[in-house]
Amino acid sequence: MKVLMFGWEFPPQITGGLGTACYGITKSLAKQNVKVLFVVPKTFGNEDKRFTTIQDAGEIPAKYLESGSKEFWKKVQYREIVAKLVPYVSPENYEKQLEKDVLISEKSYEDSDFTPFSGRYGMDLWSEIDRYSMVTSILARKENYDIIHAHEWLTFPAGIAAKKISGKPLVVHIHATEFDRNGGNINRDIYSIEKKGMELSDKIITVSNFTKNIVIKQYGIKPDKIVTIHNGIDKNTSNTIFKPERLTGEKIVTFLGRITFQKGPEYFIEAAYKVLQKQSNVRFVMAGSGDLKDKIVSQVNNLGISAKITFPGFLKNDEINKLFSQTDLFVMPSVSEPFGITPLEALRSKVPVIISKQSGVSEVIKHAIKVDYWDINALADAIWGVLNYSTLSKLLASKGSNDVDKLRWENAGRQIRDVYKSLV
Repeated sequence: MKVLMFGWEFPPQITGGLGTACYGITKSLAKQNVKVLFVVPKTFGNEDKRFTTIQDAGEIPAKYLESGSKEFWKKVQYREIVAKLVPYVSPENYEKQLEKDVLISEKSYEDSDFTPFSGRYGMDLWSEIDRYSMVTSILARKENYDIIHAHEWLTFPAGIAAKKISGKPLVVHIHATEFDRNGGNINRDIYSIEKKGMELSDKIITVSNFTKNIVIKQYGIKPDKIVTIHNGIDKNTSNTIFKPERLTGEKIVTFLGRITFQKGPEYFIEAAYKVLQKQSNVRFVMAGSGDLKDKIVSQVNNLGISAKITFPGFLKNDEINKLFSQTDLFVMPSVSEPFGITPLEALRSKVPVIISKQSGVSEVIKHAIKVDYWDINALADAIWGVLNYSTLSKLLASKGSNDVDKLRWENAGRQIRDVYKSLV
């Protein structure tokens, strides 16, 4: 079986859990003799190509576009920018980011044989999506494949185009919805793309029942069209050894993720403030980047706890392993979390976790403290309890680690393959 798969990132070039999930899925499918042609806007030369064929959309000759498409393409002009757009960021927040970015030049690609992509969610969001779906339609015409698999809304137009061209079944994979990213303040354009992708697909995969219920309620999709397949995690093969740099007796509480509305960073800071009123030998680490970073820093300063909060920025794999090696407790207070791979990474490192009830990962991790994201008092009490009762901390770490051992990408891959088989 061969799959034409569309994604927006692939390790090691990642901005969140999406790229990690795509890697785990393709690796697992390869072990089951499912061949995947994975198309990304841009490759960087250091992708792991042992398990899948990776196609750079920017290396697809645009001269093979049909005449109608090419005439449209000649009219496309936009300004290239230095941007940090990620698949989880709304156009509104994207526009805010642009105010801080540098306009380089105006370009027209009328005479180019190839279609350039930033590969880092740059340039312009909508033209990037349009051009991606346009050039990937070339592959849809010339490649042989049995099924189409599109990850996240950014690739849904490409998946829809491939289905119309080939007549092959389309599977759309929902890793997050617009309601997760922005709550009730949704972007109608993104919502329309998501809804159209779901409606025109032959099957929908959601990463949790939590997300499945959102798809049913908010997008009007029938339940029998949706399959929940939880994410997995690989065993930790890192040999990184790290000596903690902390004050004597200081405990480390870690937040790791995008500093955005969805992840609930302000609740983490409010809970930190309450804990620090009771004990001072605690350091809170907020690792990651996002559109709320400046707001959170101001919140920390206003609360007068800046000496106890560390912002190391976006971390890569080895850096994450180092951080977890010195962490006493991991906290994920997400407002709406379709799944949440980071708690699995923490438990894999035998770090106890506190997670919000509003998360998909809470469906598969039994040994974790679960609180409502908005209940600051409950969150603060839970943090204080884990830090001060070693028996509780060890129990959560040990039993939680056992929970994670049962969650493997191989299991997710087998279930995805079964979805394919049901459609082919």
